[in-house]
Amino acid sequence: MAEPHVKAGGPLMKAGEPLLKVAGLQAWYGESHILHDIDFDIGKGELVTLLGRNGAGKTTTLKSVMGIVDKRIGSIRFESNELIAQPSDMIARRGIAYCPEERGIFSSLNVEENLLLPPVVKPGGLSLAEIYTLFPNLQERRRSQGTKLSGGEQQMLAIGRILRTGATLLLLDEPTEGLAPVIVQQIGRTIERLKREGFTILLVEQNFHFAATVADRHYIVEHGRVVDLIPNAALAASMDKLHEYLGV
Repeated sequence: MAEPHVKAGGPLMKAGEPLLKVAGLQAWYGESHILHDIDFDIGKGELVTLLGRNGAGKTTTLKSVMGIVDKRIGSIRFESNELIAQPSDMIARRGIAYCPEERGIFSSLNVEENLLLPPVVKPGGLSLAEIYTLFPNLQERRRSQGTKLSGGEQQMLAIGRILRTGATLLLLDEPTEGLAPVIVQQIGRTIERLKREGFTILLVEQNFHFAATVADRHYIVEHGRVVDLIPNAALAASMDKLHEYLGV
């Protein structure tokens, strides 16, 4: 079967004109102050990672962009629109989708029902047939309960679900966590494919060896702050520094 044509939108923005620009972002869970002046940007069509130790604030950064933290201040501009005061449902309608680490698969729904659950927020999303072509395992298991899938299949389902929505900025939180190496490779090929087709991806990843195979740039997060930026081309020369940051 021919591969589906995955369409993420119009032409890429000019270099230096970010699709997403985050500046002075602070965030809280209750009384806990997690993010302290986070700054980064992503150009349209780029794949950028947030690397750091557990508890550094990477996932909170994704949730803050999506508007699902208790409190946030600062600036989050997407396609030149300020999102900091907007609720998560309005942010989703702008074309941003979040795939959480825990995947959020509904146990009471089968695979196809899970795929159909999120609303389409913008034109250009994938059809069910295109998602099944991208992830043949899901078509074979489409009548199976979502939580009965393997970990790799659940990750495919979580990614496929947000591709239906028409979102052009994908926030992926630890998509390779706990997966076998062969499945990690498959997820990597899928992410590379989405990037080639023009999707913009912000990836939180603990496995920097995997991140190096797909990313353009890496932001290092420590104690709720971005402390360094490493272009992927400079990653090999920065391994000593990276090991120190990540404690590996």
